[in-house]
Amino acid sequence: MTKESQEKKKPYRSAGSNALWSFRGMLRDAPLAFWLTVLGVPVGVFLAWAEIRLPALVVAQVTEGRSFAQAAWAVGLLLGLMGLAAALQKALGTVSFGCFSQYCIQKEVELNRKSMSCFYQIYEKKQVRDLHSRALMAAQMWNGKQPISDMPRESVGLLQNLLCCALFGGMLSFVSPWLVVLLTAAPAVNWFCARACQKYEYATREARTDVERRMQYVSERGADFAAAKDIRIYGMAGWLREIYHDLSRQSVGWSRRLNLRQFLSRLADLGIALVRDGGAYALLLSMALRGELTVDQFVLYFGAISSFAAYVGNIMNAWNEMRAASLRVCDFREYIDLPDLDSPAQGARLPKTAPEITFDRVSFRYENEEEDTLRELSFTIQPGERVALVGANSAGKTTLIKLLCGLYRPSAGTVRVNGVPAEEFSRADYYRLFSPVFQDVRTAFFSLCETVSGRIGEQADTARAEDCMRRAGLGKKLAFVGGVILTVAASARYDRSRALYKDAAFIVLDEPTAALDPESEYEVYSKFNQISGGKTAIYISHRLASCKPSSSMRGGLSSRALTTS
Repeated sequence: MTKESQEKKKPYRSAGSNALWSFRGMLRDAPLAFWLTVLGVPVGVFLAWAEIRLPALVVAQVTEGRSFAQAAWAVGLLLGLMGLAAALQKALGTVSFGCFSQYCIQKEVELNRKSMSCFYQIYEKKQVRDLHSRALMAAQMWNGKQPISDMPRESVGLLQNLLCCALFGGMLSFVSPWLVVLLTAAPAVNWFCARACQKYEYATREARTDVERRMQYVSERGADFAAAKDIRIYGMAGWLREIYHDLSRQSVGWSRRLNLRQFLSRLADLGIALVRDGGAYALLLSMALRGELTVDQFVLYFGAISSFAAYVGNIMNAWNEMRAASLRVCDFREYIDLPDLDSPAQGARLPKTAPEITFDRVSFRYENEEEDTLRELSFTIQPGERVALVGANSAGKTTLIKLLCGLYRPSAGTVRVNGVPAEEFSRADYYRLFSPVFQDVRTAFFSLCETVSGRIGEQADTARAEDCMRRAGLGKKLAFVGGVILTVAASARYDRSRALYKDAAFIVLDEPTAALDPESEYEVYSKFNQISGGKTAIYISHRLASCKPSSSMRGGLSSRALTTS
């Protein structure tokens, strides 16, 4: 393994950094959850001490010849305090559970906000989408684990175990310092075993995530109604099952390797526990037989040994669980920290009217590609001009449009708006210039009016949305109530409705007739003027015939064609 690959697998942040990040997030988004969790620490420490103190207290009352009333008062007082502490601990856990849910919801909102605001050129990369899948696993419940909430819980649990360990270690040090050394040193071996298991799990996470994403994709496509016809006609069912079974075997293989390492780690834990506890109890028993301990002291220290050993193990377990959660939180934080590549808010101001846009020797190359998709492209689009962009498939037409719309940044050269480089405008402002209709139509699970307007409920301008849909040819669909399955042509009209509603300075139609029948294609041509409405319009196609300037497309404004190759 090269040094570069080793550095790549290094966790994004340390466990301590992730713990502090979690606490800051809780104080900001769910402060009650933070304070309830912290309050639970002293309550837990008191209960741990009381559990070993109670039997020793009962024995002391009997051996010292106390009266029943005195013994009942002493034991009853401790039992009452334990009952109150247990009730308080239960109440804190119940209330904090709901508060933690609020914290986790805020983190999911933060994750979704990042997905919607992340610069498109970065977001479309496979490694970023894989990172998003792992970040999602950190924010949601998987196999009983929710790393985002487990991180602060395990951190506080580690603190509580450390305090309990210090308490019982101090008690045992009065008996023999060797007891503390023996009970502390033995679990260190368990810690190294568990750490090795976690390192393997973290190092293989990318390969496992890739298999899981492929399995999910194949499973979803098999049940996708849009693919049902192709699956039946082309006999793809057996092929999809074969792929799924192969991916399942890979997934099971990864699970077996992980489970084997976890089993060996726990087996080592069991063997060391037998040696540790056996030696400690032998030492305590020999001291009691020599008369160096009273009966109540023997009971107290016997309980302290058991509790100390348990809390040392708990420290190791809490650290391992905390570190496991931390590795998942690393994925979440790395995704959240992806650069937005936005310009500062005090950047240049965009004009209110359609501006002139110039490509000045613009080149673009996709990551890991050997050649430029576009090379030194120069042209100017004047306000109100209608441009037809023509080129063969894979000639870079859509890439050019993504550069124009600000979804990509040029590898070389500059895109200028009225002479000002596009990078000097904020992305939010720059996006307002364009109403694109891309090749891939995406509908949403809302009403047509809400989806076209991009607003929910009363925020949507229903009358305006309906007018845009009628202008785009969706008038008949407005008569239906409830769910409507849109055809390919209707989906294209829906996308055009959304572009009309936005009312931006530039209308961009990316292969608007590629999947349409001749009648629907003619409809697009005949309504081109109505769609563009005198705005700057860019029409993309791979067919020269579809870009022939007809009378409906001229409208008294300048028209010309650009070609890509």
